[in-house]
Amino acid sequence: MESVFEIIAEPNRRAILSLLAFSPQTVGEIGKQLHMPQPTVSKHLRVLREAGFVESTVDAQRRLYRLNPEPLQEVDAWLAPFRRFWSAHVDALERHLDHMDQLTQQEGRQGEDRDDRA
Repeated sequence: MESVFEIIAEPNRRAILSLLAFSPQTVGEIGKQLHMPQPTVSKHLRVLREAGFVESTVDAQRRLYRLNPEPLQEVDAWLAPFRRFWSAHVDALERHLDHMDQLTQQEGRQGEDRDDRA
């Protein structure tokens, strides 16, 4: 059996998972959105279903596929130690944007003062 990482390493599978994160889809809907032939979509869905990433249900005459996020917990756990790097960068960006906002507000007030004097 392939590992979670091997399964999501394939770009078409990641694209399918991304679509299913928003709403359940049929094979035809997935193929149309990703510009992939139906047999290719079916092949990837089979791999994803066997690995537990997607589940299917029958709705009238349609088979809907939906995301099962549980297998992604392994990826989330693996990424956890790396989040501190992102947090530091996001915090620095937030401080920079706050500083830029303050400068813009100060320049706006200075411009109003000049207009009042004129």
